[in-house]
Amino acid sequence: MASKRTQALLYARRAAMAGIALLLLVAGVRSSWGTAQHVMLSKGREHGTLTVASCGGETCTGPYTPEGRTADHPRVTIEKSIAVKKGARLPVVLKPGTTEAVRAGAPGILHAWAPLGGALLLAALVVAGGLRLTRLAWGAALAGGALLGAAFLAL
Repeated sequence: MASKRTQALLYARRAAMAGIALLLLVAGVRSSWGTAQHVMLSKGREHGTLTVASCGGETCTGPYTPEGRTADHPRVTIEKSIAVKKGARLPVVLKPGTTEAVRAGAPGILHAWAPLGGALLLAALVVAGGLRLTRLAWGAALAGGALLGAAFLAL
């Protein structure tokens, strides 16, 4: 009887660890998609260039010059990055109906998916420690590290 109980506890532990790893990955995708959708599905959205005028604690602001026949915006905000300096000109996409911008192109895509890279690293720890699937854990860790490294280098 004790061996069946032990077997059941092992299955419950593996199911819980798999659930936690899946929850981490879903949270990473969900938090990344909020920004990534504007960069990856940018057709029909306002494209232009943001010239950084000033940076605060978490955002930078500056004038926006559109590529097409849309109105100029005197003050557009973008999430602050360590690579952004005053006077920098960044290709951006505006979020619909706002004056909030996200970086365009490959750097924007990599920056948008950075939360997924962190989630992959955390999930790798759970997969290795809780599920004992070391090859899968190494794959997730390498994918997450590569995504974060590429985002750092691109910005």
